[in-house]
Amino acid sequence: MAMSTGGAEGEPMMDINTTPLIDVMLVLLIMFIITIPVQTHAVKLDLPQPTNVPPPPILPTKNEVAITNTGQILWNGTPVDLITLRQYLDQSQIQNPTPELHLRPAPDARYEVVDAVLAVTKRAQVTKMGFVGNEAYANDF
Repeated sequence: MAMSTGGAEGEPMMDINTTPLIDVMLVLLIMFIITIPVQTHAVKLDLPQPTNVPPPPILPTKNEVAITNTGQILWNGTPVDLITLRQYLDQSQIQNPTPELHLRPAPDARYEVVDAVLAVTKRAQVTKMGFVGNEAYANDF
């Protein structure tokens, strides 16, 4: 309890007693904490839908990436996009021994597509890679 010392008898007490105020504030704080709903943390993810189509196999000795003149990328003859190509390249780099990657661009393939495929192979840290089909152009130079 608050207690006033000193002062003349008969003078009113000038100090405010803060003990009841603090008690009321603590009770309100506890009630506020109890009534807050439990926060649930959720992350919304778009998971891939399962399909019955098996992915193109990653061959143990060599894999071929072909680029058609229309700009389509083929992994062992199956059309893929750049993201799927990167996943296949990452899976092939884990294998022991590492399979070779043969890159076969069509003669009329756009350079932008070939450059994008080369960038993906570089980011996947492919070490065993070669261009296939350049033998046909050996006599042109």
